[in-house]
Amino acid sequence: MADADTAAASPARKNADLPVRVLSAIVMVALAGGALVAGDPWFGWFVLAVVLATLVEFVLLVVKATTNIPYRLAALLAGTVYIGLAGYLLTLFPLPVVVGVVGVVICVDTFAYFFGRTLGGPKIAPAISPSKTWAGLLGGIVGATVWIAAWLQLGPHALPNDFAGSIEDIGAAMILGVGALTAVAAQTGDFLESWLKRKAGVKDSSKLIPGHGGVFDRTDGMIPVVLLAGALLAGVR
Repeated sequence: MADADTAAASPARKNADLPVRVLSAIVMVALAGGALVAGDPWFGWFVLAVVLATLVEFVLLVVKATTNIPYRLAALLAGTVYIGLAGYLLTLFPLPVVVGVVGVVICVDTFAYFFGRTLGGPKIAPAISPSKTWAGLLGGIVGATVWIAAWLQLGPHALPNDFAGSIEDIGAAMILGVGALTAVAAQTGDFLESWLKRKAGVKDSSKLIPGHGGVFDRTDGMIPVVLLAGALLAGVR
């Protein structure tokens, strides 16, 4: 009977912080949206603040993850380039591209969550991230593809002509391919941070955001997607 009570109470405990998570998410969206609408220099300052917070959390994770000085230095150098370059590119993107990148990451996360919860199935890498399933990755691909297809109906029209002409010619197969690349990139960033947190022996990158953990916990999937978007945009110009 005690086991049944524990099992019944578990979902309630799991969702106990849901109001806090929702409130934090609203605040984060409001801050990001406000900075984006305000434009320069506010958006640049916002991105800089996020990059610095992510870097601080990354440094703390690396320090906890290894005592080997050469490994630390190599990781810190690579992480600084990885995080800093993504932040820099984000400030260079036209507004429609920023909206597209942020939206596609949200769709990947949302669809992956619901596909994973609904379909379950085998894990991708349980030793690194026990919650990530192949069904979730499929959901992420679906979400990314749907968002990209929808974005292509509106986004390119607001871009400079040298971007718009090339992007509007993308066919269905290319949309699916970019959607798959985006979903894989986002989840790769997630796995990278999960692996680093396991090495560091912590659950979250910090406790800065109530109900969500740290800033790095929220930007882990965004960073590689921004880098991917930069590479793709460079290729179509």
